[in-house]
Amino acid sequence: MDIPAPLAQLLQALDASDLPAAKAAAAELRRSPSGNTQLAAEVLHELRQPLLGVKAYAQMLSEELGMRGPLKQMLAQVERMEQIISDFTRLASERPAPQQTVSLVAHVQAAARAFGLNPDSSRVSLQVEAREDFTVQGNGRLLEQLTLNLLNNARDAVSGPARVKVVLGREGASPVMYVADWGPGVPEAVRHHLFEPYVTGNKRGTGLGLAVCKRIAQEHHAQLELVPASVLAEQPAPTTVFRVLFPAPAALPTAPHAQASAPSPAAPAPAPARRRLLVVDDEEIIRSVFKDLMGRECEVLEAVDAEEALAHLKRGPVDLLVTDKNLPGLSGLELAQRARELDPGSRVILMTGYPSLVTAQQALELGLLDYLLKPFDDIREVRAKLRQALASTTPIRRAIRPGSRRVDVLEDSPASARRLTEALAQMGLEARVLDAEPGEPTVEPPAAVVVSWDFGPAHGRQALELARKLGQGAPFVVLAEYLSQETMLEALRAGASGCLPRELQAPELSHELSRLLEQARS
Repeated sequence: MDIPAPLAQLLQALDASDLPAAKAAAAELRRSPSGNTQLAAEVLHELRQPLLGVKAYAQMLSEELGMRGPLKQMLAQVERMEQIISDFTRLASERPAPQQTVSLVAHVQAAARAFGLNPDSSRVSLQVEAREDFTVQGNGRLLEQLTLNLLNNARDAVSGPARVKVVLGREGASPVMYVADWGPGVPEAVRHHLFEPYVTGNKRGTGLGLAVCKRIAQEHHAQLELVPASVLAEQPAPTTVFRVLFPAPAALPTAPHAQASAPSPAAPAPAPARRRLLVVDDEEIIRSVFKDLMGRECEVLEAVDAEEALAHLKRGPVDLLVTDKNLPGLSGLELAQRARELDPGSRVILMTGYPSLVTAQQALELGLLDYLLKPFDDIREVRAKLRQALASTTPIRRAIRPGSRRVDVLEDSPASARRLTEALAQMGLEARVLDAEPGEPTVEPPAAVVVSWDFGPAHGRQALELARKLGQGAPFVVLAEYLSQETMLEALRAGASGCLPRELQAPELSHELSRLLEQARS
């Protein structure tokens, strides 16, 4: 396929980290037909693979040499290139992202943590002020990107030490976020075009970040604008303040603030040295990253496609299979299914640069351990997940407990609880509905557990942990008001057998529960 000249120029500029040339080529692409824009987005996406390899090796080197000098600068440039690719891909996309009720504070805090990972952010004093939690209807990943882009914009506007502050509050009933900085301010010449693609007021910017912010705000029916510094009672007054005003929520439940700031569990100790890890990816750089990452701790086998991986599995079992989703020939999900047929106890982690709700649900129902998104933010977090998976010998799938007819239902919606009771009765099972957080598990454990992601007493991840504790090894199924990729992945990582819409009627709900619980039995 011939690559249009502007696209070739853009790829060359990105390869050379020449941001002015990249900006000029991107502007030319914007004036070209939409087909070229889509092609550019797809090719830029493919650039993430070599960037992932460069970033991963740089992070591994930083563990040995420390984060300093050229290594620090190289990581910063790789992360800037990743941001350019993400921003352009986002602008080229016409598909709306799924939304649900989310904690605004939690995702702002996550963006602040991601901002701090960039070495160039060390010169910035960042403060996040939130006197209460706020819920909005939106997409958590995009809200993080919106916040991170505004933070990056503030940092890149100044060349030395800087102060940036995020304030979360309310204007009337509407949640609002302010991002303020004490830099040089926005030049008058660009103020009226600030949110247009490729318009920027600083030498380091690409002109894409604020355009992406505007698009994300519009998807959330929010207003993004530059406002006077007087809106914040700060002394001295900031020079630049961006305001994101969200629509007033309609009786949205408040997500627990403690959940947003809960610390991540500590990584387990390294796995025994001779466990076997099979990595399947048609990109050599990705296989090399995993081999160098884990080669000292376990035996790392490699395969370029599913057929080669199956040949390895037929010669002998492996302790963990890590596979890309988009393989030549059989897909990674099909490989996982074949691996499960060869060994029902197979433990599989899926990697993808093209996440979707459908494949997340397939991974969940196949009983996969995790669903890793490329490019990896931090290769050390990936290593911790691999160590945890290799160290554990407990099969991810749980069998429905024989001899018991009771299914514990964690649901505080009366209408949903009635549908669940009816659906389970059609399966010959009895529902014990719990609309409040139970105490200790009963002496007689249930056959299975059904838990609502939107269970008020313990929302989201807390609900999943409660279901695992209550089930005492029994399978559990998650119900959600709105099925999102985030919900699917959290359910997968918690070990659920499936995730279903909360509003299914009793006959269909009975069919789906029966399918998932029978699947758990196999």
